[in-house]
Parts: sequence; structure tokens; C-alpha cells
Amino acid sequence: MNQRPYPLAAAWQLNPVWLITLGWVLCLGLAVWGMPHLEGFFRWLEPGQRQVIYQRDAFAFLLLNHMQLVAVSAAMAIVIGVGTGIIVTRGWGRDFLPLVSQVASIGQTFPPVAVLALSVPLLGFGAKPVILSLVLYGLLPIMRNTLVGLNDIDPAVRESARGMGMSPLQVLVRVELPLALPVMLAGIRTSVTINIATAAIGSTIGARTLGDPVIAGLINGNLAYTVQGAVLIGLLAVTVDQLFAAITPKRHG
Repeated sequence: MNQRPYPLAAAWQLNPVWLITLGWVLCLGLAVWGMPHLEGFFRWLEPGQRQVIYQRDAFAFLLLNHMQLVAVSAAMAIVIGVGTGIIVTRGWGRDFLPLVSQVASIGQTFPPVAVLALSVPLLGFGAKPVILSLVLYGLLPIMRNTLVGLNDIDPAVRESARGMGMSPLQVLVRVELPLALPVMLAGIRTSVTINIATAAIGSTIGARTLGDPVIAGLINGNLAYTVQGAVLIGLLAVTVDQLFAAITPKRHG
């Protein structure tokens, strides 16, 4: 007698990428929880240091703060990047495409440290200058992929949608954006992954991030601190990247 698999089990079998994602999430969680318990290893790494485990803030607190900065900046960059990409691919907005592309390119080539230095006198220390820097730095991949995704849609598909009586807004929402979604998500994935590492420099101006142990280690010559922060940043970046890989739909055709 054949038994049908449970739906959840079938889902796992059909989507092994989710098992990999779950594995990275567990690795990140174990690293956050277990880092303070690895004093023996870090004592071997830095035998001359009186303290080898970063204790100014809990690693979980720094992780949540780091993720919050990246999430807020990513949301702002998505709204600006996708919105601008939609505008300049409409007939009435194409004249602004060269200007928009140049501005986005300048935003990414401008060093984040320079943005922080210029924005601190206006926004003060803390999270606000970091968010501004991350938005500017993460805008180009999102905007570029939005443009590519929308421009690569076959014009015949748009014409068919219009022939069915759809309004321009309906064509955009029900046809163009779903077809462009895989390419757009690839740009968002690149932007977020890059900014996870970039956000660490926010610790230099008072933002609480996973860069705190790295900066403290560099200042104090404590390699153990630096390794702790770097490992957590790396695991977070890989975990988020894998999550995007899991949720990104496959592009057909």
C-alpha cells in the first residue's frame, strides 16, 4: 500500500534550498549563542590579552541592531530604486533615464566613509548617517536590475495585456512587475548582501552594529574581538543571501 507523503515533507523534498537556508540560520544562531562560550579557543588565539570575549554589548543585541539598520536602509532603497526604475521606463519618463543612471552610479562609487563624514555634522552620530550611507550605496543594483527586468519584457506581452482591456496600471502591476520580479530580487539581493558588510563601518560613528567587536579589536590590537565580529558578519551575509536564493522565483523563458 502506497502512502502519500505529508505536504510539509513533500515541500522540503521539492525545495532543498530551504533546508540549506535553515542550516545557515541555525549556524548564525549557534554562533551568536556560542561565541561567549569559546573563551578557550580565543584565549589560544590571543594568549596575551586579559579579555578575549567582547562583552560591551551582547552579540544578539548587536545582531538585531545590525539587521535593523540594513532592513530600514534596504526598504528605503527599494522604494526609491524600484519607483525610479518604473518612472523612467514609462514613455513620459524616459528622458530622465540618463540622469537617474548617473546619480545612482555616483551614489555607489562615493565611499560610504566619506558619506558618513559629510552627514555626521548634519544628522549627528548614530544610526541616521549610516542609513543614509547604506541607501546611497545600495541604490544602484536595485535600480539597475529594475530597469533590466522591465526593459527585457517582450513588447508583445504588453500589447496582449492591453488588448485584454487592461489599464496601464494593471499592465504594470499584473504583468510587468511579476515578470521582472526575479531580476529585481537579484538586484535587491546584491544590495542587501553588500550593505550587511558595509553597515559595520557605522560603529565608527556610534551606531551599534556587529562592527563594534571588529573596531574594538583593531583599536586594541585584539584579534579575538575582530574574529568574533567578522565571523558573525560573514554568517549573517551568507544567511541573508541564501534566504534570497530561496525566495527568488525561477525565471522561465
